[in-house]
Amino acid sequence: MDDSITLKGINDGLLVTITPDGRWADVASRLTTLIDTQENFFRGAQVTLALGSREVRRHELANMQKALAKRDVVLRAVLGESDTTLNSARRLGLETELGAVTADASAEPIDPMPLRPPSIDPEEHGTPGVLIDHTLRNGRTVHSRGHAVILGDVNAGAVVVAAGDVIVWGRLRGVVHAGCEGDESAVVCALDLYPTQLRIAGYITISPEDKRRKPQPEKALVRNDRIEAEAWEI
Repeated sequence: MDDSITLKGINDGLLVTITPDGRWADVASRLTTLIDTQENFFRGAQVTLALGSREVRRHELANMQKALAKRDVVLRAVLGESDTTLNSARRLGLETELGAVTADASAEPIDPMPLRPPSIDPEEHGTPGVLIDHTLRNGRTVHSRGHAVILGDVNAGAVVVAAGDVIVWGRLRGVVHAGCEGDESAVVCALDLYPTQLRIAGYITISPEDKRRKPQPEKALVRNDRIEAEAWEI
């Protein structure tokens, strides 16, 4: 994942946070490349840029606005601490305040699924969930108001949505949303974590294009207001 750019779902679309480090031209190039590699995800999105203390001039913001428009992405607002940046945004007719930026708790309504009470040793504290003992192929969807455990792969085009954690004992290539009812402590674990889109509560990320990556067990979690991936110690 690119540490300089993070994504988060908000009621008004996508909040794209860009760190104040590095040249603007380099960051802008990385953002447009990210959109190009995930065009289906970004198409039609309304984007708010959070730039922190970074100073961005009017022509730089205007070029970014045009580059996004060519990709069917609308630059709606710019947030920041720099007067230069905020004045540049206002001159382009962009909003510079959103009031309360609220994370979208769920991408779609969750259909209730009847769960059988598990047989649990009374000395152990268990939690409800759904166990799928096969690979999820393209077009298949799993909804759970508890955890979701997949004993197999989650192929591209498959979707897993759970109010709790999502554990994939295989390769994760599809779309996954853990903590869909707002639980930011939820995690996503997989033997090979490379999803098309990954959400935890209102936070969103996508996998970077990296053909040289070596598959390894990883766990994704929310830390420091972003989704991070770390080694999954099995």
